[in-house]
Amino acid sequence: MRNLSFLSLAACLACQVTLFPAKATDWTSGMTEGKVTFQSMGPLAFGPEGILLVGDALSATVTAIATGDTEKAEGAKTIKVEAINVKLAGMLGVGADQILIDDLAVNPLSRKAYLAVSRGRGPEAKPILVRVGSEGMPEVVSLEKVKHAVAQLPDAPADDDSGRRNPRTESITDLAFFQDRVLIAGLANEEFASSFRAIPFPFKNIEGGTTVEIFHGAHGRFETRSPVRTFVPFTIGEEPHLLAAYTCTPLVQFPVKSLKPGAQIKGKTIAELGNRNRPLDMIVYQKDGKDYLLLANNNRGIMKIDASQIAGAGSIEDRVRGTGGVTYNTIDSWEGIRQLDQLDDAQALVLRATSEDSQNLESLALP
Repeated sequence: MRNLSFLSLAACLACQVTLFPAKATDWTSGMTEGKVTFQSMGPLAFGPEGILLVGDALSATVTAIATGDTEKAEGAKTIKVEAINVKLAGMLGVGADQILIDDLAVNPLSRKAYLAVSRGRGPEAKPILVRVGSEGMPEVVSLEKVKHAVAQLPDAPADDDSGRRNPRTESITDLAFFQDRVLIAGLANEEFASSFRAIPFPFKNIEGGTTVEIFHGAHGRFETRSPVRTFVPFTIGEEPHLLAAYTCTPLVQFPVKSLKPGAQIKGKTIAELGNRNRPLDMIVYQKDGKDYLLLANNNRGIMKIDASQIAGAGSIEDRVRGTGGVTYNTIDSWEGIRQLDQLDDAQALVLRATSEDSQNLESLALP
């Protein structure tokens, strides 16, 4: 869903952003070259050396693709593609109503945007990977002959569309590369269905996930079956954590060290950000010497959260009416945001709905 924004919160939360570990590793070791196919596509995230991670919820797999897009971008550049969904429709030979942009990720090296696009609707939809550079011209990324590796999730929920919702479509809801692992949020076929997985990279042994329980303040109860919608890795002091956002809208933190195959853990709810809302994307960034979280939502706009609140945040363990815990400001000028990623130190890249049937891909100055 985004390239990794890694937040290091020291004693007073003076943070230093680190994308990937600086060590002599052949990240493409063990990859095979050949054609890659998907049943579905998205979420997306970048690892080191231009390696794109693609979640395919329907097949319950994560595929690592060596894009070869490793030339480092120089200088500040903006991106703006008006009505990108209409342009993609023309390029792919369908009407604009047959195009869905399911996710967006920025390659932190080249700063090119990668889009997970669905051509068509329903079970016949075809997933297509699209790349957009600063010149604004979208192009289909060929997957006919690429170096890649595949991780098959062993504990994904059954592919069953007989009910109201097919649980397999939420086997992967978000992912990120952290240090030498691929972190995956989604549902598992366990009694505690909500799960995190931490898979060593390059992919080797793929074990089961860690099932998670949270207290949902707006609902006034513990929950185990609602999946994480978006998350970011960050470190409090010297201990890496994940900050995860759920529907309706608790913010919860988990220690990364607790993500062990087969374990059951309980998260610490540090905020309730409002009900009747689904979080979409979250990034971490620095501005004017301070550190912030930016959370995009489908109903409650863009929330800017001062990260200095996190280390001392209390645990929400009682019913919350409205909002509670860590506070936020709403960025009113950022309307219609559907996808969000960090473009560079000063800009975010967003997919913005400008009307019912038109979406722009554009860079915005970080607030």
